Amino acid sequence: MVEDPYKNLKITKGAVAKPSTTLVNKTGSWRAFRPVIDHDKCIGCGTCEKFCPDMSVKEVEDGKFEIDLDYCKGCGICAVECPVDAIQMVKEEK
Repeated sequence: MVEDPYKNLKITKGAVAKPSTTLVNKTGSWRAFRPVIDHDKCIGCGTCEKFCPDMSVKEVEDGKFEIDLDYCKGCGICAVECPVDAIQMVKEEK
């Protein structure tokens, strides 16, 4: 007979936050890398905005985009998808 490894596991009630999205919860404080847009290279296509899973990239004026670092997780999808390599992932400094 195999013993249940979780039998004596102590779980603190309320330790898990309510599930939500990055639209509500700021997530940028723990990322290792952050995206930086080179506005001279950017062609304003909006690909970064379309592919950002957290909707952290927003158009701020016609053809200019900015990243809300409070909500960006630093996944790098925007940098990978940028057709002109205008976004670089830079190591976060503590």
